[in-house]
Amino acid sequence: MSTAMGTVLMEDAATGVSLSVHEGVATVRYDQPHSPVNTLNTRVGPVFEQIFARIEQDASILGAMLVSGKADSWIAGADIDELRRVTSPVEGEALSRGGQQLLNRLAAMPKPVIAVIHGAALGGGLEIALACRYRIATDHPKTVLALPEVQLGLLPGAGGTQRLPRTVGLQAALDMILTGKNIRAKKAWQMGLVHELVHPSILHDVAVTRVRALARGDALPVRARTRGAREVLLEDNALGRTIVFRQARDTVLKKTGGHYPAPLAAIAAIQAGYLHGESAGLLEEARGFGALAVSDVCRELVSIFFATTALKKDSGLSEGVTADPVRVRKIGILGAGFMGAGIATVAVQAGTLVRLKDASLERVAAGWRAVRDVLRERVKRRQLTRLQMDDTLSLVGGTTDYSGFANVDLVIEAVFEDVAVKHAVLREVQAVAPRAIFASNTSTIPIREIATAAVHPEQVVGMHFFSPVHKMPLLEVIVTPETSAQTTATVVAYGRQIGKTVIVVRDGPGFYVNRILAPYINESGKLLDEGASIDAVDEALVGFGFPVGPITLLDEVGLDIAGKSGPIMAAAFGERMRPSVTLQRIIESGRLGRKAKRGFYRYDAQGKRQGVDQGVYTLTPASGSRVTMGADEIQRRTVLPMLNEAVRCLEDGIIRSPRDGDIGAVFGIGFPPFRGGPFRFLDALGAVTVVAQLDALNARYPGRYEPAALLRAKAASGERFHP
Repeated sequence: MSTAMGTVLMEDAATGVSLSVHEGVATVRYDQPHSPVNTLNTRVGPVFEQIFARIEQDASILGAMLVSGKADSWIAGADIDELRRVTSPVEGEALSRGGQQLLNRLAAMPKPVIAVIHGAALGGGLEIALACRYRIATDHPKTVLALPEVQLGLLPGAGGTQRLPRTVGLQAALDMILTGKNIRAKKAWQMGLVHELVHPSILHDVAVTRVRALARGDALPVRARTRGAREVLLEDNALGRTIVFRQARDTVLKKTGGHYPAPLAAIAAIQAGYLHGESAGLLEEARGFGALAVSDVCRELVSIFFATTALKKDSGLSEGVTADPVRVRKIGILGAGFMGAGIATVAVQAGTLVRLKDASLERVAAGWRAVRDVLRERVKRRQLTRLQMDDTLSLVGGTTDYSGFANVDLVIEAVFEDVAVKHAVLREVQAVAPRAIFASNTSTIPIREIATAAVHPEQVVGMHFFSPVHKMPLLEVIVTPETSAQTTATVVAYGRQIGKTVIVVRDGPGFYVNRILAPYINESGKLLDEGASIDAVDEALVGFGFPVGPITLLDEVGLDIAGKSGPIMAAAFGERMRPSVTLQRIIESGRLGRKAKRGFYRYDAQGKRQGVDQGVYTLTPASGSRVTMGADEIQRRTVLPMLNEAVRCLEDGIIRSPRDGDIGAVFGIGFPPFRGGPFRFLDALGAVTVVAQLDALNARYPGRYEPAALLRAKAASGERFHP
């Protein structure tokens, strides 16, 4: 059969892999059916084997190019769903060995095969590219290359730990593999990851020319990778490489606390290849992959991956309810402070027109500068060009009145946390933009209370962003009984448009994330009341897996903000949410945390932390005397009430599912991802165990640890929160 691309020699409809040839140049095309991206699985491997054999045996074929049939994606890595079916290390190791053998075959092809990359080449996709003779990529924003396996608790399992260091150098390869970060096309070319960059419009023609040149044995345009003196000194001898590997291990342990085994396993595989040769490195890679694939950490990280994927398709509406979202082209933001400017930053980067309002031009200008500074940092990191930054900044307009608000689709208020102020701006907005959705970024005031001032309460919703907005991935969308389905659908869709992971929660004090955070913070304060040291509390919770300890978190967020939320939560939930004496006294003393360079910790003029402020201890009931508490005790007393409150939120209908509760905690407050979230962690501990521990604590501290009724029911029935 002949097509515009040449004569089709082979085609497998089940996998979407085909082989065609035109004037001696073969095209291997992968276009996975019923999928927006190409992924790798055990079904596609044998088809590639057959195609490689045909290319080798067919004398009319000079060489081949490997292309994607997808518009803006090359190969996005392994089929994660298939990975979940691995049940033993032996099975996982065999899966890795199969991938290694396939790519060893590709790398040894006597005829040139080149990777023609437009879009994402991730994980196994990049490993395929590394096994090709030559790599051409488009100079396009959607072309990124990465080995992100560590983010799923794995290591590259198809030869990536061996081929990448030999392609880009040891230190650059370690950086890529241990972080899983994306490498944009220009950077990939500069570091030697790809041989050539071209415009998408000429990609095919250049690829054909390169295949013919390689088949003739011609030299091709290859940019020599620049090697600095440090790289030569450390990578070209055994002693230097030993130093590099030791530093890599030390860095991993410092960042992860030893909770994530995948980076250490990747280092071991890379080092085995340098010490004993590529074959030994591949054996260590496969062994490590097999062990990691069935580890608890991998299972939990994969569960988060699937949960976030499912949320991307979730309208946020109740079962059986449908509504079409309104497209949001222009938004208004009330308040150009830290949060308002942060929201504007993510909005304009998604192409939204923004009208930024504040009480004075000075405040508006400060907000605009905050947006500019984030974009400048992206230019510095070569994620944007200067022209792109200027175009993005042009989407922000400032005002001290409501000019330009009449045609906005959505207004987000980030004004002072006072219900009277919020009522005032709500009335003003609904007068000038009656069709616009009104969203509050409040973290403390119930949305229904704000909506009492609305002419159209069905258009009022909460959009709770987390700080800093341009870095924190979560968005809580808070709905009231009056919020319309279309309002909910629109805000959820827009949250995804600006790159957020969105969970929909029912209105209530603290919503979900702050509600489960409150007992965790309060119990940390009560430990200080009893004489625990500040650094002991923080170190215990960092040891548990949180990115920072609870006392550090208070300083970072601001003690004034904690002071506003504490009474609201205590009024709503009683003793289990009552703030500690220490926290109350700290707030009354006027300490605000890092932003005022005075909190639980001391800070220098640049805001860098200098250590515990010993003067804080004079404000505690223990009056300066400290007692020693074990990390296990500190962790039980702070984490268990958080888990218990998460169950209460599910019980009360604040969250729709354990899935949403896990994602909210992991992405909103940094609950340790390797533990999967509160509900997956409860399943791992067992409801019976957790109830027993809570009962024991509640006997010591009545009213603060009473297990949720749903948790007791799970303990009695033996049921899990997740199937």
